[in-house]
Amino acid sequence: MIVKVGCCGFPVSKSKYYNEFKIVELQTTFYNIPREKTLLKWREEAPEDFEFIVKAFQGITHPMSSPTWRRYRGELPGEKGNYGLLKHTEEVFWSWEKTLDIARLLKTNKILIQLPPKCELNNESLSTLKEFLEHNILLILEPRHKSWFVNNVIKFFIDNGIVLCVDPFKNEPKLTGKLHYWRLHGRNGYKYGYKYSEEDLHELVYIVKKNSDAEELYILFNNKFMYENARTFRELIKGAGYQTA
Repeated sequence: MIVKVGCCGFPVSKSKYYNEFKIVELQTTFYNIPREKTLLKWREEAPEDFEFIVKAFQGITHPMSSPTWRRYRGELPGEKGNYGLLKHTEEVFWSWEKTLDIARLLKTNKILIQLPPKCELNNESLSTLKEFLEHNILLILEPRHKSWFVNNVIKFFIDNGIVLCVDPFKNEPKLTGKLHYWRLHGRNGYKYGYKYSEEDLHELVYIVKKNSDAEELYILFNNKFMYENARTFRELIKGAGYQTA
């Protein structure tokens, strides 16, 4: 198994980051829709073998009442109440098409959809996901509401090749698609300011060993100390005999 380690966003300059890591999960694509020339510039300046993972635009997942919208800059079509929570609306599918455009320009087939805690499983959200699957992308879904962590939904993920994204310190990893994808948000809740200790990172190595049932495992740190923690963990996992990227 190849373990691919990186960060959620660029914690240092892009040029420095490219020298250290081979993957990044873009956060800016969640808050806003970058201009085409900006995306082309990012793809051109990155090494050819560097991989971007696109975090889906918030119009798909987060209602307008979410504080995340304070960072949005731009106009939105349609009705504001029709955005977010995987609603089966024109506004959500507009947001999805914009996300697909971003992925195409960055030459990636991996899109992460992060659901807010209030996004429960229902027939409408499943119907929306089924339409998303009609495109040639690898869909990575990070649910946070307990209604998603049930056997029939896990089977739906497996049957459709959807990658279940978890924080392995919070939820048990399950291989539902072609790879494992883990996002680390800090322990004891979602704490961006958390710094993973040496003990934490050794525990993470142990969790990796228990979940070596895929050809690839993506581990993305999403905390204030992500750059330092990702570098340290990569050396630990190399020392454990895993190939890294």
